[in-house]
Amino acid sequence: MNGPTMIEPGKAAGASPFHAGELAVQRRAGVAEHADVAGRIGIRGFMPEQHRAFFAQLSWFIVGGVDAGGQPWATLRAGEPGFVAAPDPVTLRVAGGALRDDPLADAWRPGAPFGGLGIELPTRRRNRVNGTVAALDGAVLSVAVTQSFGNCPKYIQRRTPEPVAPAWPAVPLRRASALDEADRALIARADTFFVASANLDPDAHHARGVDVSHRGGLPGFVRVDDARTLTVPDYSGNRYFNTLGNFVSNPRAGLLFVDFESGDLLYVAARAEIVWDGPDLAAFEGAQRLVRFRLSEVRRSEAALPFRWSAAEYAPQFTRAGGAGGGAQGAGPGQRTGAGGDDGSERAARRGDQAAPLAALATATATRVCLPPR
Repeated sequence: MNGPTMIEPGKAAGASPFHAGELAVQRRAGVAEHADVAGRIGIRGFMPEQHRAFFAQLSWFIVGGVDAGGQPWATLRAGEPGFVAAPDPVTLRVAGGALRDDPLADAWRPGAPFGGLGIELPTRRRNRVNGTVAALDGAVLSVAVTQSFGNCPKYIQRRTPEPVAPAWPAVPLRRASALDEADRALIARADTFFVASANLDPDAHHARGVDVSHRGGLPGFVRVDDARTLTVPDYSGNRYFNTLGNFVSNPRAGLLFVDFESGDLLYVAARAEIVWDGPDLAAFEGAQRLVRFRLSEVRRSEAALPFRWSAAEYAPQFTRAGGAGGGAQGAGPGQRTGAGGDDGSERAARRGDQAAPLAALATATATRVCLPPR
């Protein structure tokens, strides 16, 4: 992976920050021009001071990586604020915090791809950081940052954590090739999950690596089709399509479901298929497309998370008029058009309206809350 390039916010880089898979999804979604301008401005090769300070105040951190077999996994680490730190704009350090049964426990070595997501549920803030492991010092991971960008607060459910003592004795990890009834129930009531994806093709150059992202909805927004199949709506977002673009290049995915009441963690390995149209799309209110996951492995780690969380305060996209519903009964933010944060520019892109000048797009990128914040 190429070394980081220091790009001032608001100035476009010479090369696109996207790989071929991301570009293909952007073109099909009709947002390629917008994404190109927004990505050159919003995706940096370094962490701004705001992100560095944000990471240092977190007590948990979502991590994406790949195991020895190339399977992506989404997992998390937890510790006292400061266990994640950025001593300089291009270095992220994660000091320990690995939980028992972490599927990436043996994955880290110099050169390993790393995807990070800092998310603060009480404030709905989140920032992403991607790179490669530069060094290991005991339990400390040092990551050379190659991409850093913010995400807006859309679809994040507000919760407040309370630390708890680790469960003892620990329940052994359960591994299976399909979901059992308890797993299906956990997913059916989930309003949040995290997904790791990877493009490790050398031709991706600076866009090569692992990404981990957040997905949110009302309970039921993840439909359990059967013990080995999940269907998930894809709502309006930042239009970078990092996750879906990775799926075009490499369909392997790692999902993480958190039971915020019990502290259980459900790790899922799957293959992803993007569903662009068809009758199934109408079952998910607000969805612009679907992702179907075919499961290959399930791991459940009981009471592994050292927090319990308050009841969810659902994101405004799900509580305003027209934004109720779940799963096949209509999960999603509002109506199919003009909902879920659709800001008009996306509607224009879908109908082929190219009237908005690039300068206006650049200004919107720097100021609109539901595009990558400054």
